This record gives sequence, structure tokens and C-alpha cells, in this order.
Amino acid sequence: MPQPSLSPAPYAALLDGCVLVPVSLADTLLRVAECNLYRPLWSQRIIDEALSARHRGHPEIPAPQFVDRFDQMNAAFEAALVAGWERLENQLVLTGPNDRHVLAAAIRGSAGSIVPNNTRDFPAAALQEFDIEVTDPDQFLLDQLDLAPQVIATVIREPAGDTRRPSLSPQDLLSRLALASVPTFVDEVRRLL
Repeated sequence: MPQPSLSPAPYAALLDGCVLVPVSLADTLLRVAECNLYRPLWSQRIIDEALSARHRGHPEIPAPQFVDRFDQMNAAFEAALVAGWERLENQLVLTGPNDRHVLAAAIRGSAGSIVPNNTRDFPAAALQEFDIEVTDPDQFLLDQLDLAPQVIATVIREPAGDTRRPSLSPQDLLSRLALASVPTFVDEVRRLL
């Protein structure tokens, strides 16, 4: 597994709960963060939403195992858990009021972008005053690929080698990622490998 750099990346991206549920996608996003290409952020409420969505995305994974996964994420990325966003939430205007907490956490964490599956929940006009972009995971990973293609190639090769139950080849991992809403990224990585 790539080792995190001692100094955090200056660019921060808030990962919405929907991108933390698919194991292959979350693992890839976090491995990219370990390589110091960006600094990941989330809130406890985002984690709670991801935990409640687990039964839809991964009913085969027991809830305690998912809780352990988020505990490990918080331990590995000590500065990722954004707190103190709650006071901002009611002051924000979004088309879907259920997403205001995500924007509030992004603002509080000084994120440059929010990475959700559904970008329509975060209209650019609502984010502009905070200098925050919304980027779907496919485009976000493509941007990381453009910045550091060899790092991304390593990120794809290493987890495949680390996986034992079941063992995964890089192509297996890419197939799983394609199902996890990052098909363009997968196509580009396949060309690279």
C-alpha cells in the first residue's frame, strides 16, 4: 500500500457518503489520498449515512465490519473528520435540504471540491460563493490520473496484489470500479496499463 506523505496535500476534497459505500471505489479514493494527491474529508453524519446505505450496496458485509472500516479510515486520515459544521447547515440553500450538511462540512473543512455520485444535488451557483466545485467520482479520479498517471497505475496494481479473499487482478479491480460509477476513469487506466 502506498505510504502517506508526512505533509498533507493542500487540496482537500469532501467525499460524500455515496462514494464511500462501494468498497472498490472508496478504497481507490483513499489510496489516492494516501499518495498525497489530495486530502480527504468527511463528517460523522456522512459516515452515518454511508453506514445506513451499506445494506443497499453491500448487504453481504456485516454492519460491524463496515463500522470497523470507517474507524480505520478515521485513524488513517486523522484530519479528515470535519467537526463544527452543524451551525452552518441551516444557513445554506441547496435544492435538496438533505445535502446542506455535506456543503457545511465542505466549507468548514476548507474543501476545494465535493465528490458525490449525484452532482445535481450541488448546483454550481450555490457553491460558487464558497469557492467549492462539485465533481463526480469519475471526473475526480480522471483529474488525479492527469496529475500523476504513474501514481494512479500503482494505486490500481497494489490493491489487486494485496487482496486475498477473493484475490483480484488489476483487471478485476477495474471491472469492479466500472460498476461503481467511474467507467471513463477505468477506460483511461486500462489504456495506461
